[in-house]
Amino acid sequence: MTAAQSFSATDPRVARTIDGRALARTIGVETARQAAELHARTGVLPTLAVVLVGEDPASQVYVRRKVKETKAAGMRSIEHRLDASIAEGELLALIASLNADPAVHGILVQLPLPRQIDATRVLDAIDPAKDVDGFHPVNVGRLSTGIGGLVPCTPLGCMRLLDTVVEDYRGLNAVVIGKSNIVGKPVAMLLLERECTVTVTHIATKGLARIVRTADIVVAAAGSPRLVRGDWVKPGAIVIDVGITRVTDEDGKERLVGDCAFDELGHAGAVTPVPGGVGPMTIACLLANTVQAARRAAALG
Repeated sequence: MTAAQSFSATDPRVARTIDGRALARTIGVETARQAAELHARTGVLPTLAVVLVGEDPASQVYVRRKVKETKAAGMRSIEHRLDASIAEGELLALIASLNADPAVHGILVQLPLPRQIDATRVLDAIDPAKDVDGFHPVNVGRLSTGIGGLVPCTPLGCMRLLDTVVEDYRGLNAVVIGKSNIVGKPVAMLLLERECTVTVTHIATKGLARIVRTADIVVAAAGSPRLVRGDWVKPGAIVIDVGITRVTDEDGKERLVGDCAFDELGHAGAVTPVPGGVGPMTIACLLANTVQAARRAAALG
């Protein structure tokens, strides 16, 4: 069974839109149910600690959304807002205290960090069992070997979106555009685990359009607005657009666009919109990871 055969479209000229907001709400309901069940059975309330350093406007928006969604799921949120001038040692000391606190189940350090702080050192300091972003080398290693662990939120969200339209991944050709540690590499490993044949492309890849045309599944995570054109995508292919960039139209209006030319993909089998596709899934999967970490801390799986 190919990706295109896993569902039927009423109009072959109009791609099915994969609604990330609706799926995120569904996941949120299940996460809230699991959190309430865990609290009722053990007294443990899943708790996410969010660390924000500095005044980056985008980071503040993201943190507010994460805190709001955490509370909406019946979980506890702890915020640590730190001055941009904080020394790396102070931040590492805070992380050490959160690691040692049994009431904290997930730790998220919002990126980017100020220049004086080594982000890799900070992320590596988080207890892998509380690394709900899935960035710690231990969790990356578990993902690459298929032995379980906390999976990075955006790649996990991509797979949950794909699961709504793909019944059988085995043997499908998947092309991942972008090799970042945050999205490209982990989503490639998740697709490999499903027995796809995976090609990872990057800035030095030659013949990118030709490679994309072979794909049953395209995951675009290059951060390059409208990079993937309609004639790059074969009919019936599934397109997951991770990119999101704010651009200004000729009339001066700002809008958000993805890595794919959405308006040119009517022949695709299914496409995620931007916004409203992958974005909402990232926070939904973050909260699901937090509940998973809390359950494991309570020895419930």
